[in-house]
This record gives sequence, structure tokens and C-alpha cells, in this order.
Amino acid sequence: MKQLYNRTISFFNVIESSIAFYPTLLAFLGFVFAMIMLYLEELGISKYLIEHAPILVVDNGDTAMTILSALISGLISVVVFSFSMVMLLLSQASSNYSPRLLPGLISDKRHQIILGIYLYTILYCIFVLFSIQPTGDKYQVPGFSVLLGIVDMVICIYAFIYFIHNISQSIQISNILQNIFKTAKNRLNDLIDKEEEDHGEFENTDDWYEYHSETSGYLQNISFTNLIDICVEQDTKLHILPIKGIFVLSGIPLFKSKKELDEETIKKVLSNFNFAREELVADNYTLAFKQITEIIVKAMSPGINDPGTAINGIDYLTELLAIRLRKKDTSHIFRDDTIYIKMNTADFSDILYNIMASIRTYCKHDITLVQKLLLMFHYLKKQEVENESYNNALDREAKNLIDDAQEAISNEQDVEKAKELASKLYLNFKYE
Repeated sequence: MKQLYNRTISFFNVIESSIAFYPTLLAFLGFVFAMIMLYLEELGISKYLIEHAPILVVDNGDTAMTILSALISGLISVVVFSFSMVMLLLSQASSNYSPRLLPGLISDKRHQIILGIYLYTILYCIFVLFSIQPTGDKYQVPGFSVLLGIVDMVICIYAFIYFIHNISQSIQISNILQNIFKTAKNRLNDLIDKEEEDHGEFENTDDWYEYHSETSGYLQNISFTNLIDICVEQDTKLHILPIKGIFVLSGIPLFKSKKELDEETIKKVLSNFNFAREELVADNYTLAFKQITEIIVKAMSPGINDPGTAINGIDYLTELLAIRLRKKDTSHIFRDDTIYIKMNTADFSDILYNIMASIRTYCKHDITLVQKLLLMFHYLKKQEVENESYNNALDREAKNLIDDAQEAISNEQDVEKAKELASKLYLNFKYE
């Protein structure tokens, strides 16, 4: 039963990120609501309103058909335009910033819901149109249903206005960076809050029994509740080897167990690992560092050359790294003060190196960005750290940046400025 529940949740998480999820759901609701209204028309709801509030009811069949036909044709045009705008947004974000941004933009529920409202109204109007009998008297025309179709159209007009506003905001790099930052910040803070309750140490796992993955994909979600239940039942502990969010290949080591497990238990454990074919920042905060880094690198590429965007990216990167300084390099999952699961996590030094290795290549020649990066290191050195090794990593990467900048910058005044900033980090900037 638990396996079925996990699979259902995993399936829902996958389809929810699809651009067609909410439009399909709302289109189905439009069909259902049309059937409900036609049933109420059979009970005489329009007849009652004609007798008591005739101004609310369309009582002419030809007029009703004309209105609904106009609504349907107009909405189809709006839907085509809206889908075109979404595709343009995705294309522009991919070419100007990074293809990795696409899953986050596609999963924007606001765009999906607006497109769903359009389809809801179209299907509703179509099925109401089918029920109209032009030759019938005024009591046979579904007048109230037609009125609701007009109301839905008004809602669609306002939704379209909001859609245009939102789509223009979504493509702005400041909003893209802010959304990435907020998602990663929330994820990091959740992990840090959980670590505050963890004061134990996990035993050495070198001689534990090793088990391998039977599928491939990005390690997206893990059902820790079920895994702890298995640990309690089997009187064992687990060490999950891959870092959450990375791509796991079939056949590589996936987890270790303190005690040897039988085939049935192994299958139970494996069923609690959810693999996907795309990455999301909400599941893997390290992806946020990767996305922001790619935006910075893309902005400084010769074809774009946009230092302003790169500086904005460094600002968000600085704040995220400051939060990451408060997180441990290990992650333990426990219940009732007993640690049952250890997870490998991305070390701070590795995250920082991967960020700076990419940025140095494209930014070392630009004194403005070198200054910005040195100020980033200066700020991070003043922050409270979970482990003193984090400061060593900051010193090392700051020195690497200065060494690369020394080779790339030829202007003496720029070099002097870099020396001044480097002195605040207590680093030696030697220029020959």
C-alpha cells in the first residue's frame, strides 16, 4: 500500500510540472459543468428566470447561437496567441539565459491555469451550443447557460490581460533570478532547520553491504518515512550514496545497509527512490547554483556580453552562498533521537569550485566583475560558518580568481584596484 502511495505521489509530481496539466484538468471541468448546466436546463432553470428575471436570460435561439459562436471563435484565437507567447517565452529564456530554466518556467502554475480557463470556457460554450434548438420557443433555449458563457468570457478577458502582464514579467532576468533564489533559499532553510535537531554522529559504513540502482534518472525524491520503517523492521541502518538531485545510472551503488537484506526487502527499499528525467530547484538546491552560474556565464559570452545581468547574478549567488555557509556537509535522517539514514550531500568546497571554475573563464578579463567577485568573497568571509573548512575554500577560490585575473588584465590602474580589494581578503596579488 505504501509503495502504491509513493508511486502515486511521484506520478502526480511529474505530471504537475507539465504545461498541459492544469489546462487539461480545467478543460475537463468545463465539460462537466456544461453537463450540469444542461441537466439544470432540463429541470427548467431558464424558464424560472424568464418568469422572474427575464433580463438575465437570452430567450432567442439564433441570438444564443450567434453569441456562443462568437465566443468560441474569439477564445480559440486568444488560446493560439497565448500558447505562442508561452513558446516565445521558453525560446527566449533558453537562448538568452539557460536551457535549464525551462522546467521552472513550464511549471509556472499561473500560465497553466490561465490557459486552462480558456479551454474551460471553450468546451463549456461548445456543449451548450450543441443543446440549442433554433426552432424552439423561448422556454427551450438554455438562456441561463448562455449567460454564464458570457460571464466566463468576461473572466477570460481579464485573465488574458493578467497573462500579458505576467508573461512580460516572467521573461525579465531579475524575476527569473528572484524565483530561483526564493525556491533555493526556502529549500536551504528547511534543511538547516532540520539540522538543528541533529546532534549525533553516524557510524563508519566502509564495511556495510552495498546495493545497486536498477534504474536511471535524476534522484528526485526519497520516502524517508518508509525507509525508516524498514530500518526499524529489519534492525538496520542505511547510507544513501548518490547526492540527491544528481543523475544516477543503472547499476551504480545506490545505498549501503548495516545488515544484509533479502531480495524482498531490497525491492521495498528501491521502491522508495523516485527518479525523474528533469531537475527542479525545489528538490535540489544545488541546481540553483548551477542555473545562476550558467546565467552569469551566458551573459558574459561574446555573443551577449551583458555585464549588468552577470552582476545581478553574482548578487543572488552571494546571498545563497551565505545561507549555504550555515549548512553542514552531511545530512542525517532520524526518528526519536536515533539516526537511521545518512545521506551524502554536495560539499561546500565542491559547490564553490564548480561555480568559480565556470565564472573565472568568462569573467576574469572584466575588472568590474572581478571586483564584484572579490567583494562577494569579502562578504562571505565575514559570515558565520558551520565548518572552518568553508573559510579555507573561500580563500582558495579567491586566490584562484586573483591568479586568473592577473594573467587576463593588462591595465595597471585596474590591477591596483584589484590589489586594494584583495588586501581586504588578506591575499597577495602579485602583478608582474
